[in-house]
Amino acid sequence: MRINLVTIFPEFFQAPLAISIPGRAAESGLVEYRVVDLRDHTHDRHRTVDDVPYGGGAGMVMKPEPFFEAVQALEPRGPVVLLSPRGRVFTHRDAVRFAVQPELTLLCGHYKDVDQRVADHLATEEISLGDFVLSGGEVAALAITDAVVRLLPGAIGDHQSAASDSFYEGPLLSPPSWTRPADYRGHTVPQVLRSGDHARIEAFRRELSERLTRERRGDLWARARERGLVDGSD
Repeated sequence: MRINLVTIFPEFFQAPLAISIPGRAAESGLVEYRVVDLRDHTHDRHRTVDDVPYGGGAGMVMKPEPFFEAVQALEPRGPVVLLSPRGRVFTHRDAVRFAVQPELTLLCGHYKDVDQRVADHLATEEISLGDFVLSGGEVAALAITDAVVRLLPGAIGDHQSAASDSFYEGPLLSPPSWTRPADYRGHTVPQVLRSGDHARIEAFRRELSERLTRERRGDLWARARERGLVDGSD
């Protein structure tokens, strides 16, 4: 897979993409990262990527030309995603959808906004991380990249580890985890997890998963009930 990251801060991605799962996936040839400096697609001596908004108002708006020319030079095969607070919220389903594509292009905005023509006539979709605003799209692009790359076959040595994550196979949150020591400063690991009784352990984890989802994510709990994955009673 190839992931293109279009940004005015290419140095932002250097260290994160070289470590942990994203780094190992690149070293093993599972993914190739192309970080594109948007300023390389400007044509003035100041390498200008932004301008004042039509109609007035505070802040600066990123110009359309550098984005269009950068994507044209990439000739991407696959989704072209603009990271935007106006976008649909990113979910695990999106990560799965992107992970089966040959290529993914992420457009990172900055300043006040990005010219709407980028969203209307260049990007295939707009995506947001949630109901908050970041300084730029770089943080969101990095999060999406990590979520996608870890799903590539071979990126994680233990597939079961990923398969037991929250959201992997359904709307329920994953249960908490404990490890050694069994007693730390008087705080002990639940006895059932040390019992060796796999049926009881599975039931215990399922109970925790349902309780956490019900208490913390009412939206996910409602979805699980609609799909018949949990008991209908609260």
